[in-house]
Amino acid sequence: MSVAPAIRPLRVLLADDHAPTRRDVRRILEGDDRFAVVGEAPDAAAAVSLALRRRPDLVLLDISMPGDGLSALWEINARLPRTQVVMLTVSEEDEHLFAALRSGASGYLLKDIDPRRLPEALHDVHLGRPAIPRRLVRRVVDEFRDAAPRRRSVASFEELRSRLTSREWQVLDLLARDCSTAEIAERLVLTPSAVRAHIAAIVRKLGARNRVEAVARFRCED
Repeated sequence: MSVAPAIRPLRVLLADDHAPTRRDVRRILEGDDRFAVVGEAPDAAAAVSLALRRRPDLVLLDISMPGDGLSALWEINARLPRTQVVMLTVSEEDEHLFAALRSGASGYLLKDIDPRRLPEALHDVHLGRPAIPRRLVRRVVDEFRDAAPRRRSVASFEELRSRLTSREWQVLDLLARDCSTAEIAERLVLTPSAVRAHIAAIVRKLGARNRVEAVARFRCED
């Protein structure tokens, strides 16, 4: 009699600066045979470094952690395209929600989720299903339904994200929000000359003539 091969559990990396949260999430996932926690990280830099070493199937990222969870999202998506990233956060702010989805997050979950639902939500992500709380879905529909000038296609995103570093993604995203060089420098705690160097690198990597054309490609505008 043949024996069915064992199903490999999904390998999950937890990234959150709040140790009790990591402990609670680990306990929930390790109580489900479908998951195996392969590491924990307290900040964005550690999350990226550990993800590159462990190459997990799923990464759970907090947004408001040292180094910025969105930066880690950009970096992991760019360097590990087969790894799915899900944000697990307390933030219901539109800015965070839309930035995460535009940057390739496979899900956006809130920390008040019923612990019994978390494994199911993550398994849904693995199967290609959306993982967004119902109370946020309406906002997503309203934002993207008539947002063609601000929206990037999936194909364009896949093409662009492989070319830019996470810092360049941040600069480009702020340029697309019509921020000046001085404003970008203030937000990212950089010197204006460093911002200009990043912009020059973005323009070069995207094959654009100037920053305006680079932003247009980022937005998928014709």
